Amino acid sequence: MIVKHTTAFAKGAFLAATFAGVLALIFSPLFGKDKDGKAMNGLVYADDMFNKLSKGSSYFILKVTKSNEQFANTDIAMNVKLEKPEQIDGTAKLLAVAGIAAKSENAELQISGNLGTLMSIILQDSDDMFNNEGATVVKRYGSEEKKVLESWHVLLKAMDRAFKKQGKIPEAKIVTDVMKKAVEPAYNYYGVIPRQVSEKAGIMTGLLIFYVVYTMWWGFAIFFMFDGIGLTMKKAKVKKEV
Repeated sequence: MIVKHTTAFAKGAFLAATFAGVLALIFSPLFGKDKDGKAMNGLVYADDMFNKLSKGSSYFILKVTKSNEQFANTDIAMNVKLEKPEQIDGTAKLLAVAGIAAKSENAELQISGNLGTLMSIILQDSDDMFNNEGATVVKRYGSEEKKVLESWHVLLKAMDRAFKKQGKIPEAKIVTDVMKKAVEPAYNYYGVIPRQVSEKAGIMTGLLIFYVVYTMWWGFAIFFMFDGIGLTMKKAKVKKEV
């Protein structure tokens, strides 16, 4: 490789070296510890912070609970097919503890009871998990807290399919809302301590500025090194027709 413009190449090499140095710092365990006491690098720290901020704006359980009130007098009796036959017994156990009649029949789960009551129970479990009170859920069912939500999720998916086949759209909607706006956020954010954006406005602003500057940093490094070896872009000349 022949360097044609030493100054430009030196600038590019310096920017590339310092970029690599900062990258090494980002991947170093210098950013505190997570909830389990493990040292965090820059990427883990940023991911942890954004999880906390997103959890602070992902709480919809009260809204879904309000929507569920209209099903207080809705009784159901249905057979649902779960994704795997081995999921039947565990789900039936949860339903029994919750006071909902359930039994296995021909590789399906036969359930009967009040829809509003069932959704309220699942919403309560989701609320406990969202607030990191998994011990309450364990005490309630005698099962591992995340396994409880996994079973509820499997059941809700099966109920959603069954209601849609029957053309019961309002019932299908409340089941879907409980699944997507309560169970899933509670499961995904379990153990995360929520934070409001206003609490971390300075850090967020700094990270966004750093992201832009760091991206440009590498871009200018490449630009100057290519310029140093004579690789440049020029506007093509327009060929005039005679």
